[in-house]
Amino acid sequence: MAMVAAFGAFTVTAKADDPVMIKAVGTWGNLPNYQKHEGPFWNEKISAATGGAIVGDIKPQTELGLKGFEIMRLLKLGVYDYAHGLPGYVAAENPVFEGADLSTITQDIDTQRKVAEAYFPILEKAVADIYNAKLLQLYPFPSQMLWCKGEVSKIDDLEGKKIRVYATTLGDFVEGVGGTSVTVPFAEVIPALEKGVVDCAITGTMSAYSAKWYQVADYGYTMRVGWGLAFGAMNMDKWNALGPEKQATLQAELDKLTDAMWAETATEDAIALDCLSGKKCDIGEAASMTLITPSADDLKARDQIAKDVILARWAERCGADCAADWNATVGKITGMQATAK
Repeated sequence: MAMVAAFGAFTVTAKADDPVMIKAVGTWGNLPNYQKHEGPFWNEKISAATGGAIVGDIKPQTELGLKGFEIMRLLKLGVYDYAHGLPGYVAAENPVFEGADLSTITQDIDTQRKVAEAYFPILEKAVADIYNAKLLQLYPFPSQMLWCKGEVSKIDDLEGKKIRVYATTLGDFVEGVGGTSVTVPFAEVIPALEKGVVDCAITGTMSAYSAKWYQVADYGYTMRVGWGLAFGAMNMDKWNALGPEKQATLQAELDKLTDAMWAETATEDAIALDCLSGKKCDIGEAASMTLITPSADDLKARDQIAKDVILARWAERCGADCAADWNATVGKITGMQATAK
C-alpha cells in the first residue's frame, strides 16, 4: 500500500515541449536540508536552470509515509527517478554503505568531506550493483550528537543508559561505551524520552532543535558520533535515458546543490547549539539545555572505542576486501585502519 500511495502522490504532467520529468523523494520535510535545498532544487531550481528542459517534482519521505529502507527499493523499481536518503538506512543490504560515516571517526566537517569524496567511488559501485542507480551526491546533515534526559557530564556517564540509534555503527558506539542501543523512529523520540523507553537519543544538532527535543532532553553531550551523511541517486535507466548533454547539465546543477549543502551544514551546528543552550537564537525559540563538551580523556576513550569496537565490528561484517578498500581510502585520511578482531 505504501508503494501505491507514494506513487500516486505525484501528479506532475508533461508540458507541451515535453521536458524530462524527474520524480524525486526527499528526506524529512520538517528539516532544513529538505526545506532549503532538496525541495526548492527539484520543484523550482532545476527547471529554471535548464530553461524547462528538466523539470522535477519532489515530496519528502515524511509526507509519503515511507521508511528509509523502502526508498532505495522503490528507486530500483523505477517508482521514483531520484532519491535522497541516508546510507545508514540501507546498510542492512550491505555494510559497505556505512563506510563513509562510521561513528566518531571524524570530528570536523572538512575531514568528513574528504572522507566522503575518497569513499565516493566505492559507494558509487555498490549503489549501481545493488540498486541499479547512479550515485550523484553525498552531503551531510549537521553533526550527530547525544541528547539526554538527565545529567551526562562525561563519556563514562553513558554506561548503562538506553540510547536511541538509527544505524548499526551508532549502535556499536553505544555498546562500546557500555550502553544499550534502542531503535526508535525519529517522530517517536520525544515520547520515548518522556516514558523512559530511552535515556538519550542521537540525532543532528539542527534536527534536535527543529523537532524540539529540548522539551524533554535537558543535557546535550556534544561529542560528534556521526554526520548523518546523506546521498542522492538516480535510477540508472532514467540516467541513461537522459543522454550525455542532459546528464552533464544535471550533474553540474547537483554539484552546486551539494556544495551549498556542505557550506550550510558547516554553519548550522553553531546556530543550533546556541539555540539549544539559550545563548542566543535568531531562528526561533531559545531553549535552555546544558551542553557538555567532551574532555581530553573522553576523546581518548572515544579513539579506543573507535579502534576496538566500531572499526573492528564493521570490518568483520563488511569483510576483508571491503575493509581493505576503506583502509586504502578513508584510512589514509583518518590515520586509522579497519581490522576485524
